[in-house]
Amino acid sequence: MEKKPFNPGIRRPSAPAGGPGRRGPMRGDSGRNNAKNPYATNEHIRAREVRLVGDNVTPGIYPIQQALKMAEEQELDLIEISPTAEPPVCKILDYSKFLYQQKKRQKEQKAKATKVVVKEIRFGPQTDDHDYAFKLKHAIGFLQEGAKVKSYVFFKGRSILFKEQGEVLLLRFAQDLEEYGKVEQMPVLEGKRMTIMITPKKKPQ
Repeated sequence: MEKKPFNPGIRRPSAPAGGPGRRGPMRGDSGRNNAKNPYATNEHIRAREVRLVGDNVTPGIYPIQQALKMAEEQELDLIEISPTAEPPVCKILDYSKFLYQQKKRQKEQKAKATKVVVKEIRFGPQTDDHDYAFKLKHAIGFLQEGAKVKSYVFFKGRSILFKEQGEVLLLRFAQDLEEYGKVEQMPVLEGKRMTIMITPKKKPQ
């Protein structure tokens, strides 16, 4: 008996993951957030109920379908801002504006964290008390403003013979600033300079 050739038939392409009518950014097949869309939105939120917060809603716990309807009525997006909470915390906002504000805030925080101001104060190996007090006052002001203080003694010509005297001066300077800053780097001789670095103490919250 002759066998008929196997015909698997025509395979139809599978429908897109989101389907028609989906709002908000598309997510990967794994259902996890990606770099472009770090927050779950709208129908991509998997929880059965969510806690709504924000200015444009009455805070509380809502079934997911009701929360989606509220977002749709305001022509905004339901955004899951805290997925690990029980239930997840959501806000109703414009997603693109929300992402813009988040990126702007992160950029400002990064700039603030990385911006370190260093103020230099120069001494001679035989600085008199009046000049010392004047520079100490300036150093206190710098530390209170959040700047680091790089203080150094410059040895000119044969004054390098007084390097021990310069070290004593810098250690005295650090001790007089103990209330406002802490020593980040002990006195170190680099060429004709002996330098000490003092960083401001964190203010109590």
